[in-house]
Amino acid sequence: MKQVRRTTWLCLGLFFVALGTIGIFLPFMPTVVFYLLAAGCFSNSHPHLAEKLYNHPTHGHHLRAWRERRAISRKGKVSAILAMTASVPFTWFTVGWPWVLIPAAVLLVIGPWIWTRNE
Repeated sequence: MKQVRRTTWLCLGLFFVALGTIGIFLPFMPTVVFYLLAAGCFSNSHPHLAEKLYNHPTHGHHLRAWRERRAISRKGKVSAILAMTASVPFTWFTVGWPWVLIPAAVLLVIGPWIWTRNE
């Protein structure tokens, strides 16, 4: 049973790394958030893979800042809130009412939480 759990955590970690990597190329997909989820999954299955993420030259400092201080850089905060804000009119024009309420609610709930994190 332990091996099944370990394999499940590994597969989830790989899935989140894939999503984070896609986020590098697509502006509306987050990168660091998915790498954080991957690091958490890898911590439960293969800690050396989590350390590889924490030591990544580009995204590692964001991951370590979150792990150590629960901190988000100002640039990360602004980017996240701008992306959430842009998703509201995008949703309005693509799928309309009542679906626009979902990104609006996320912005109203998660936006202030992101902004109040340490820097």
